[in-house]
Amino acid sequence: MLLRIGIGHDTHRLIDGEFILLGGVRIAHTKSLLGHSDADVLLHAITDALLGAAGLGDIGEMFPDSDSANRKRDSAEMLKIAWREVQQHCWEIVNLDMIIFAEKPKIAPYKEAIRNRIAELLEVEGNQVGIKAKTGEQVGIIGREEAISAECVALLQRRMPNFT
Repeated sequence: MLLRIGIGHDTHRLIDGEFILLGGVRIAHTKSLLGHSDADVLLHAITDALLGAAGLGDIGEMFPDSDSANRKRDSAEMLKIAWREVQQHCWEIVNLDMIIFAEKPKIAPYKEAIRNRIAELLEVEGNQVGIKAKTGEQVGIIGREEAISAECVALLQRRMPNFT
């Protein structure tokens, strides 16, 4: 069995707003994430982790911000496209482990919804998706509520191609 590990990271600045998107889940908040796409830092980190593990580059190469087609693009759509590419190279997910770094909002009430949405997008079991949340303890850009970051580690295993 061939295993590969990939890591993804993303950070987006917070601005005044009404909600944030994390893992494809809309969370009411007094701020929003600023980005070229819909700025879902968690889905961006997952996308990078999957592409990296498969040796297929990164989200910026697949969906460059210089392409106007990616302006305000749905990060869930980008993840599904990247995941299909990873699958076409005969990889499947063993598990994902991720951390959301946010002072506010508190992530705990949303963890199950985020886990379920990610599992749905990637067509995996919920127990293959691990989510943790950390605050910045009022230190740095996370603690001062200037940004939200996310990291993801993806473990993939090679599957035998189906020639039928």
